Amino acid sequence: MRVGQPIRSELIYPIYVDDTEVLPAKTIVSGTVVGLRANHSRRVTARLRGDFTPFRTPVVRFTSVTLADGTTVPLVTGVATDGAPIYRLVAPPPRKGGFIHQQWDNGVQILKDKLAIVTGPDKGDRLKQFLYTQLPYHPQRIEKKTAWTVETSEPLSLSPQAVEAAATPQPVAISPASSQADSKTWIIQAYLGDSLSSATSKSGQAIKATVAEPIYNPDHTIAVPQGATIVGAVTEAKPARNFGRGGTLHFAFRQLILPSGTTQNVQASLTGADSAAPDKLALDSEGQVKPKPQDKLLVPFTLLVLAARPLDEDQGGEFGKNAVASNSLGVIGFIVGTALQERNVAAGIGYYGAAISIYERWIKRGRDVTFARDTRLVLQTTPRNSVALPTPKM
Repeated sequence: MRVGQPIRSELIYPIYVDDTEVLPAKTIVSGTVVGLRANHSRRVTARLRGDFTPFRTPVVRFTSVTLADGTTVPLVTGVATDGAPIYRLVAPPPRKGGFIHQQWDNGVQILKDKLAIVTGPDKGDRLKQFLYTQLPYHPQRIEKKTAWTVETSEPLSLSPQAVEAAATPQPVAISPASSQADSKTWIIQAYLGDSLSSATSKSGQAIKATVAEPIYNPDHTIAVPQGATIVGAVTEAKPARNFGRGGTLHFAFRQLILPSGTTQNVQASLTGADSAAPDKLALDSEGQVKPKPQDKLLVPFTLLVLAARPLDEDQGGEFGKNAVASNSLGVIGFIVGTALQERNVAAGIGYYGAAISIYERWIKRGRDVTFARDTRLVLQTTPRNSVALPTPKM
């Protein structure tokens, strides 16, 4: 990861202009790393664990688009620093059973996530990256499937054919508010207009999202045009608190505003959302995003048991007992804990690692629920046969 490093990427979603697709998904977009910024928070966290790597965040700029016919078109964008691997949160089926049954399901899911680390695809690469984290200094890289959201700062000059297709008028038809319309369900892909966070958002705060792809009627007329706005409000927001208590952020969309100004009431539920933190957030069956349950017992308990091993009075195996206890701080802890041949030192290093684990899981402030601006949302929307409400002030 260095300044000047080329980046070859592709569009995750298609781009529409006036309801016409002008850039399909997987269109090649090229750019470069134009800077590296110090990641201070990550450095502090890593140094507590004996990792002295000077972590940096890449600053990227995209400069060209390669069309399907091989033509390269210049692209002018601002810089982006919010790159992260993006995954789609998907609402699971409704859970059955009481509190104990749900807690059991949470534990099973945590175990599955742990096993996926060693059984899922690219496990060899994950093993290599894990071994890197045990070193006091290691290389950095831009992860595969890292995604950025950028806005063009100048118009994109497409081929005359693409411009002509984009300029072709498209028929727009909105189903009337009737019992037939009420039975319809639209799956709307939309971009969130502003960032949302359980740490800063307030209950009642107006929110909006822009429809990214047109929705068609059975007769191929357009029911919901690209560029329409769906508006709603935050229904509940509580910041994360100490002792691992996560934040709460609930929101709902209730109105659809077409580019023509026509307003229609809708009932919308969140069925999917892009996330840069799939290990931290989860979408429940009711369309609410919550902090993902953490493994608060297994890891701290294991570290405490290993830390106590050097203090056992049984004979033999001193090197092994010191090694497993002091390895909680990676290679540095392993070398110090075994080279000094002092069981108290090895146990102290082990208890230090266990204390960090307990602090992060039980004492540290919990996780906030956060959505960046332009987060892709999937909304299951049903028109409602009711009078349009006043549009919330944004």
